[in-house]
Amino acid sequence: MPDLRFSAAPASRTDIPRPRRGEGQWALGYTEPLNKNEQTKKDDDPLHVQDRIVHVYAKRGFASIDPADLRGRFRWLGLYTQRAPGFDGGKTARLEEEELDDEYFMMRVRSDGALLPPATVRTLGTIGRQFASDTADVTDRENIQYHWIRIEDVPEIWQRLAAVGLSTLEACGDSPRPFLGSPVAGVAADEIIDGTPALEEIKRRVLGNPAYSNLPRKFKTALTGHPSHDVSPETNDVAFVGTVHPDLGPGFDLWVGGGLSTNPMLAQKLGVWIPLDEVPDAWEGVAAIFRDYGYRRLRSRARLKFLVADWGADKFLEVLENEYLGRPLLRNPSPPSPTGHRDHIGVHEQHDGKLYVGVAPTVGRVSGTLLEALADTMEEFGVAGARLTPYQKVVLVGVERETLDGLLDRLDAIGLSARPSGWRRNTMACTGIEFCKLAIVDTKDRARDLVGELERRFPDLAEVLPGGITVNVNGCPNACARTQVADIGLKGQLVMHEGQQVEGFQVHLGGATGLQANFGRKLRAHKVTSAGLDDYITTVVRNFLADREGDEPFVAWVQRADEELLRGERALEVVS
Repeated sequence: MPDLRFSAAPASRTDIPRPRRGEGQWALGYTEPLNKNEQTKKDDDPLHVQDRIVHVYAKRGFASIDPADLRGRFRWLGLYTQRAPGFDGGKTARLEEEELDDEYFMMRVRSDGALLPPATVRTLGTIGRQFASDTADVTDRENIQYHWIRIEDVPEIWQRLAAVGLSTLEACGDSPRPFLGSPVAGVAADEIIDGTPALEEIKRRVLGNPAYSNLPRKFKTALTGHPSHDVSPETNDVAFVGTVHPDLGPGFDLWVGGGLSTNPMLAQKLGVWIPLDEVPDAWEGVAAIFRDYGYRRLRSRARLKFLVADWGADKFLEVLENEYLGRPLLRNPSPPSPTGHRDHIGVHEQHDGKLYVGVAPTVGRVSGTLLEALADTMEEFGVAGARLTPYQKVVLVGVERETLDGLLDRLDAIGLSARPSGWRRNTMACTGIEFCKLAIVDTKDRARDLVGELERRFPDLAEVLPGGITVNVNGCPNACARTQVADIGLKGQLVMHEGQQVEGFQVHLGGATGLQANFGRKLRAHKVTSAGLDDYITTVVRNFLADREGDEPFVAWVQRADEELLRGERALEVVS
């Protein structure tokens, strides 16, 4: 195994206790692959598959693809085979992956917090319309995600993306996944510090770099200098969060070890102050710790959060400073956690006198045609650019005040409202069974129908609850839609109803990030069918409105409410 350790690390090593069982940690001498995923990466750096796609597979077709590339290394180029039609959720865990493969791909295009000018938005739309059956989703990792991609078309898509500065490189795989950057970086009037230069430098250093292309598993990054903490830093492997040192001014705190899925953990705050130009070094140090000390034996424990949980924040910081940075970091209290919205929907002030406008596609689903219409709108109204958000939304930056009213009307007309209902604003959904091989239930269509029904049933909710209620819908336990940190989190599974297995959800209630960060409350044996979801959420929301005390938020009410109210077994009457 080549020595890929971070180049700035000194020769001395902090004393790390050896685990009782080998966890595949390179730094402790466990370099032999302990599962097929590790063997695949050792056999060939996954970055090499790009040449095979361009020169072999795109010319010879789907049948020519080596299975080790198809179900492994393709992910480093942002490609997954999508779910073949005709397999219900009951087949998800029972069939082998290859049995669920369709001969089409899901493709993720990373934006990494970049500002996308109108021409770039148009290119994204045209690709969706011409090569992806007019699909395009805005994901909660600031990606554009396509479906129905043919292997023969991938090189042409890559060329078009490269022409506008975009890429699918390492959008998936055991690699530095797409970075979350503040959608209002460099423009928000209340921003603490613009982290854009650091994010750009991290990207320059690490994407395509073999030193970071073989990590134990996915590695998720978030960076924001906005006081709303608008990149969900609590749920990322590594996050840099804007803070202020009393003497040195704005910089970044470092948070590590966040992640959700079946073992959710919130990131631990290290309480340091890192200047903007040293953020890339700190990122490399954290990533290198994960590479060298991360657990590689079991995929289920191969995330950074498990290492941080075992070591503790103090030990992690000690190793980072002594082995990888070669210097101590300044201590500084972590910044206060915010409350309220982080999605930037609506109209907001920029520091230069212009405006930014956040718009809400329903559960992130757009289309190539819609993105082209957005590009037309941006050009007509002189919008500087668009950024994608970690909440499946889009923020338009650099809007002139005199064009605002016309812009808002046009956005409403094309289906991207900056004045959405609270339900449309606050509902997210993962890809679901329509395309994902891991999913058990439908999510996108079900969530869109749910939004429409809740809008009908609660037309005036914003008057009594301005912040609304967040609903995150996930098709499986992997929590791509951040199920556990929503007011109402829905985890897809099959449930029994009248003697039949039907699509349904396990319910998490009262999850949150920010000041009230916690994971949603699960009620023992409580599940709801997909068909009964509208009525269930209606009952819970009405119970909350009837039982809340003053301006009590949903998360606080859930912690004290009777279980029968949370289960929807008893319905209270709302007194106006």
